[in-house]
Amino acid sequence: MQETTKHEPDRRARSPWSQHLEGQEVRLSPLHGAVDATITIPGSKSFTNRALLIAALAKGTTRLQGILQSDDSYWCMNVLRELGTEIEMDGDTVIIQGNEGHWPVTKADLYVGAAGTVARFLPGALAVGHGEWAIDGSKRMAERPLAPLLDALSTLGADIRYKGNLGCVPLTLHADGLNGGEVTVSGAVSSQFISGLLLAAPYAKDTLTIRIADQIVQRDYVEMTLDMMWAFGVRPEVHEDGQAITIQPSVYEARTFMLEPDVSTCGYFWALAALTNGRVRIEGISAQTRQPDIELLSVLEKMGCSVTRGEHYIEVRGTNRIKGGFTVSMQRWSDQTLTLAALAPFADGPITLTDAAHIRHHECDRIAAMCEELGKLGIQVEEHADGLTVYPGEPQPALLDPHDDHRMAMALSLIGARVDGVRIADPGCVSKTCPDFFDRWRELGVGVEVI
Repeated sequence: MQETTKHEPDRRARSPWSQHLEGQEVRLSPLHGAVDATITIPGSKSFTNRALLIAALAKGTTRLQGILQSDDSYWCMNVLRELGTEIEMDGDTVIIQGNEGHWPVTKADLYVGAAGTVARFLPGALAVGHGEWAIDGSKRMAERPLAPLLDALSTLGADIRYKGNLGCVPLTLHADGLNGGEVTVSGAVSSQFISGLLLAAPYAKDTLTIRIADQIVQRDYVEMTLDMMWAFGVRPEVHEDGQAITIQPSVYEARTFMLEPDVSTCGYFWALAALTNGRVRIEGISAQTRQPDIELLSVLEKMGCSVTRGEHYIEVRGTNRIKGGFTVSMQRWSDQTLTLAALAPFADGPITLTDAAHIRHHECDRIAAMCEELGKLGIQVEEHADGLTVYPGEPQPALLDPHDDHRMAMALSLIGARVDGVRIADPGCVSKTCPDFFDRWRELGVGVEVI
């Protein structure tokens, strides 16, 4: 069995909602038979953190139902509380008293953990206020790019001073309101830069037009932001070419909002059905969702699975022969690149995943990391600048390193559902988006032993 040197996890990236598996390993063993389950999945991380921030900026009291309780949402709520926002939790419902764009605490040290959405949504929301705030994050967060967003905010009047690398946290933001006018931002690295500007734009001093300099790598997430702004009473005007958006000065209006299940997390469970020739139905989700990872269903059908898209559920039934021999673009729904890479060794032909160069800048370099871990399993894999090609093979037992990345850990766990003796180091990293992932895996019949 091949061993590996583990990447040391960043403990400060974890929240009290973590599963507290840091420093341990889980040993996985295959299901006895096929999975057969009907389950629910917690709310979308993308919806959760957008809704939390809008609710804090809104006028009135908002109730968010189906909240995701994970590291990322914890850091978002913790930051909002540090800024003086009143937040109450009742099960999976959060009640937030909005501040109408005026942060009660005008000087504070704010920590965002490893939450990319928080790091990219918070600066704009602060810039519309008046005060001085220091923002810091985990070791990996300090390496992830923020420059396109921060440069745009500086153009609009924010005073941003860096304590380390330019364009990254840690930084200090001095705010005296956000000017209107026009600003140009790139969407080539992350759509979150555009969403961060959009979320703050209603509170600018004058009408603000955001121009997008290039293509947006995941436009669906910008559409998700626009939809949520509309839901809370703000009416952005999208120009005909989609490359400019104008927002008039306005105020978000509080409301009750039900959060959709996280489709990115759903993907691992639908993939488990594919892998075991089983059945997984997830309740409370519609194929009409804005979440782009829903595209996984079409590829699972291409692989031989059958998919039922109900009004309020989606069910995947697996196949006894997973079909490969195709290439698929992951540009719109890149979070599932690792999921498909984990399924690919069990297919009957190679699978090539392309157009995902931007995932090299996520919690880890996901392309290089997945190639490295599949290699430890004895799987032939070719790394490309924007993706990878995975060839069919028989994975061997190995200790796998998720590189302190929740999606790496959950994707690699799919292989452990078919191959005995696969171990995952630092399983606590799943707490970023699904703290109870391994409990759920165990409930579905996968052997999970903490060692």
